[in-house]
Amino acid sequence: MNTAGASLYRWLTLALAIAVVDQLSKYGATALLEYAHPVPVLPGFNFTLLHNTGAAFSLLHDQSGWQRWFFSAVAFVVAIAVVVWMSRLGPKERWLSIALSLILGGAAGNLIDRLVLGYVVDFIQLYYGHWSWPAFNIADSAISVGAVMMIVHSPRMSASEEAQSAKQ
Repeated sequence: MNTAGASLYRWLTLALAIAVVDQLSKYGATALLEYAHPVPVLPGFNFTLLHNTGAAFSLLHDQSGWQRWFFSAVAFVVAIAVVVWMSRLGPKERWLSIALSLILGGAAGNLIDRLVLGYVVDFIQLYYGHWSWPAFNIADSAISVGAVMMIVHSPRMSASEEAQSAKQ
């Protein structure tokens, strides 16, 4: 296996590990938690089993069901695009590779839920007083961390591209 192939294999393995951890955590939450009954863990943090038929923050959750297939198709297309992008990255682009692996693993975890269950299992709830962040899961966390990593990487990438242009 060449260096690029070995590197892609490493990042796909990371994405798979994230999807597996996400699925195991959702299985555990479903088996151990009663639907919509918070279990306090720490102040400001509960485990609360919820089912999200919509997108992030339950967007479009109240629709007739078309959103299941729409969001599944979007996740599948994004996953293919991310794998293609990752295959084109050099071995020194670790930060971006990790970010894309997080996004891919998270997208895969939520896609499995949508295809198998028709909804995404959420169980992590953060709150402060009467304010509550929408419930989320490990996959959502991985996607969010990956997106932040890409944003942080973006200025460095632009500076690197400018430096390469100046050399030419």
